[in-house]
Amino acid sequence: MTSWLETIYDHLAREKDERVCLEITDEACRSVPRNFFIQIASQILTKLGDNLASPKTVLTWLMAYVGAPGFLIGLLVPVRESLSMLPQIFIGGVMRRLPRRKPVWLIGSLLQCAAIGTIGLSAATQRGAAAGWTILVCVVVFSLARGLNSLASKDILGKTIPKTRRGRLGGISTGLSGLMATAFGLWMLSRSGAEPTAAFYGRLLAGAGALWLLAVVIFAGLEEHAGETAKDGNGFRDALGRLGLLRSDPAFGRFVLSRALILSTALTAPYYVLLARHEAGTGLGILGAFIMANGLASSFSAPVWGVFADRSSRRVLITGAATASILGFALFALVETAPGLMRAAWVYPIAFFGLGVAHAGVRAGRKTYVVDMAGGVKRTDYISVGNSVIGLVLLLVGLGLGALSFLAPHVMILILALMSTAGVIAAASLPEVE
Repeated sequence: MTSWLETIYDHLAREKDERVCLEITDEACRSVPRNFFIQIASQILTKLGDNLASPKTVLTWLMAYVGAPGFLIGLLVPVRESLSMLPQIFIGGVMRRLPRRKPVWLIGSLLQCAAIGTIGLSAATQRGAAAGWTILVCVVVFSLARGLNSLASKDILGKTIPKTRRGRLGGISTGLSGLMATAFGLWMLSRSGAEPTAAFYGRLLAGAGALWLLAVVIFAGLEEHAGETAKDGNGFRDALGRLGLLRSDPAFGRFVLSRALILSTALTAPYYVLLARHEAGTGLGILGAFIMANGLASSFSAPVWGVFADRSSRRVLITGAATASILGFALFALVETAPGLMRAAWVYPIAFFGLGVAHAGVRAGRKTYVVDMAGGVKRTDYISVGNSVIGLVLLLVGLGLGALSFLAPHVMILILALMSTAGVIAAASLPEVE
């Protein structure tokens, strides 16, 4: 079995005479093929679960279906995105002392499984504000657990997969999970005349939760050797002290600034959904079209972005953000000049596809960049500090967008496109790290 894995790995990684093992130990190098495919399999499952339980599409549709209050619906995306990042500066202080981070990943995935499964149960049994609050609390738990996985997975990736091969791993897993999500969306699209029911949402989210459980079973087989640790304290003072990296490392500070501005690629998606719900209806087929568009965007673009990220993650970050900006400007112009066209249901999945391609590039670029720019325990510091700062910024931006909720969705898309453009300018000053 190992020889088969090695043969396939050598083909995918384009290895020739000697295996590339940049920035990992000789001991870890021997386990690269096995760990490569274990991480691909687990990422496929969790990314597919993310697609099937996305706050930007499925959970927004679900909250509207159960009659949850509007302000709870508006909190979904900011809570989901920010709470997975904000506590990481404190989590990172604890994780720095652990020679192995795999147990953290396993615990995080089990918690995500429980949270999504509970949302499915709520969908089948609750209505109104009760359902809305249950779903939001579960999203809080899910996001905090996701923070554990985010920090642990990047550090495990840096310890077990060599430099110049990490972007490829992410690209393959995102691409395959996108194909699976596309197939599911296509099935939903074929039932375009039906309306989603409570039983449908319950089964969908229970199945999504089970994907995390299966990922735990697979990831348990990963071979992670003891790595570098730090023995300093973990308190609030130590966490705040690590914020000094933003000042002492100018390149890292510019990366965090760029990432903060490029948050707009994630925050824009709900406004595409709001436009579609208002203009094209709420049927199962429309929801399926959004899931399919997002899946197609991932399956087509992520493997390409991943390969390019191993060459220059900085350029991938810039290209993805610029694409989102251009798309936002174009959509705003169409709404203003061709309102009749915007009543056509097919416009929105196409636009969402373009946004998905752009966001996949941003994700591939920023993840590969931060993993490649630092090694050892310093990588954990970079990831935890960066994610915590971004989580805080996301909460503040979310509150700001909430204050502007009286504006039309296409105007919000324009504002976020301008924000993304500023991020492109900031990212242009970043140094190359590959």
